[in-house]
Amino acid sequence: MRNLLNFLLKYNNLILFLILESIAISLLVTRNEYHNTRVVKSVMGISRGMQEKINNGRAYLHLRELNYGLASENARLRESLRKFEAKKPQGFSQVNDTVFRQQYRYTPAEVVNNSVNKQKNYFTLDKGRLQGVGVDMGVTSGNSIAGVIVGCSDNYSVAISVLNIDFRVSARIRSNGYFGSLSWSGRNHRFAVLNEIPQNVSISIGDTIETTGFSAIFPEGLMIGTVSALRKSGSDFYRITVELATDFKKIHYVDIIGNLKKQERSEIEKQFR
Repeated sequence: MRNLLNFLLKYNNLILFLILESIAISLLVTRNEYHNTRVVKSVMGISRGMQEKINNGRAYLHLRELNYGLASENARLRESLRKFEAKKPQGFSQVNDTVFRQQYRYTPAEVVNNSVNKQKNYFTLDKGRLQGVGVDMGVTSGNSIAGVIVGCSDNYSVAISVLNIDFRVSARIRSNGYFGSLSWSGRNHRFAVLNEIPQNVSISIGDTIETTGFSAIFPEGLMIGTVSALRKSGSDFYRITVELATDFKKIHYVDIIGNLKKQERSEIEKQFR
């Protein structure tokens, strides 16, 4: 109590000034419409600003959950699109078994480990056998390829990255349909090399490189990248540098692609090898 009295005695002039100043401002605001309007607008502006910052903070904290939800929705939409495309007339007798006619199944996953600076790079996903993931399933980031599953546990899987000198994928030039083999040179993480394209083929910088669908791992027409440079090698083929559509230093959410007709295709192809 004594401390409070000492404080009031010490700052009595300042306290009296603040009280009188508050009364003066209150009278000015309440009895003058112009000043009242300005004060109200200022207070509302400050309140809106604070509320916006609070909302932005809350949205930032929920970005991880939101991104995963969007990845799951993208996977469902892709699967629905494949089902819709399968319903187009094929010139054969109609089959009402939608599971049989659906070829690809999409499962969203999150990259929990990744490397880009080695000669043989892999990345780990948070989905495994219990979630329906198996070896030789393709992995995409957005609408571009990222790798192929090479190992699974119950709840995790490991994929060989496009950035692996052992990785190969059948790729074609969208503008003319010529296809070859795409691989990584082991140097820059943004570029791969497309080989086996004859030198008589017309190719332009910026041409789109996509999957052929020959491997039964990736659907036909998935984005791989664009032509950034080409030169004639010592043989009759071009050496084409492809800028990859997937930036592996930013890869986070992916889709795992399962080909429901892969086993049937493999069995019939084995008979003629």
